[in-house]
Amino acid sequence: MALHHLAPAKVNLTLQITGKRPDGYHELCSLVAFAGVGDLLTITPAEELSLEVSGFFAGALSGETDNLVLRAARALKEAAGLDRGAHIHLEKRLPLAAGIGGGSSDAAATLLGLCRLWDMAPPFEDLARLALSLGADVPVCLAGKACVMSGIGETLTPTGDLPQLSLVLVNPMVPLATGPVFAARKGPFSRPLRWTGREAGLPALLACLQQAGNDLQAPA
Repeated sequence: MALHHLAPAKVNLTLQITGKRPDGYHELCSLVAFAGVGDLLTITPAEELSLEVSGFFAGALSGETDNLVLRAARALKEAAGLDRGAHIHLEKRLPLAAGIGGGSSDAAATLLGLCRLWDMAPPFEDLARLALSLGADVPVCLAGKACVMSGIGETLTPTGDLPQLSLVLVNPMVPLATGPVFAARKGPFSRPLRWTGREAGLPALLACLQQAGNDLQAPA
């Protein structure tokens, strides 16, 4: 039995940095959607946990002995107290360090796929807490649907279906680590996005995106 899971690209349609916590993490507010493209995970039963990577961007992971996929698998196995394994094949279609949550989406797909393989049905809140321990973007990728993400990524407010929107994502093949981009940001904090999901149609969405913008575009 093989289970297939798409790990879609996460798109921050807006991104406001609204504050900074004493522990150094920034608080944010972002209208998040998911694209129709992504990495592909194939999960099959096995005695031990193992990972195989292929695909156009597999080479960027060749030097890693550990990554978010294996960390997610081990964390779920430990939390559930299971003595089971799985072989995970990751077809890496998304570029790394591109701001589209590739690794986080891979981790979320791993959690969801292993829950199916291991016949687990934990409450979403419990799985989301585990996801947050892996990274700030993993909970929203676990939800996998349009929402307003706030706090450090742990607060998710569903928007309902957004209007259909076509995007061209252009990557110059220059990786950008998250930490230095946040560190390069200057200026005052922004007000949180006001989007209730009741706005009608594509014109209203585009007006919202134009007004809100992305606070990390300039430092990136």
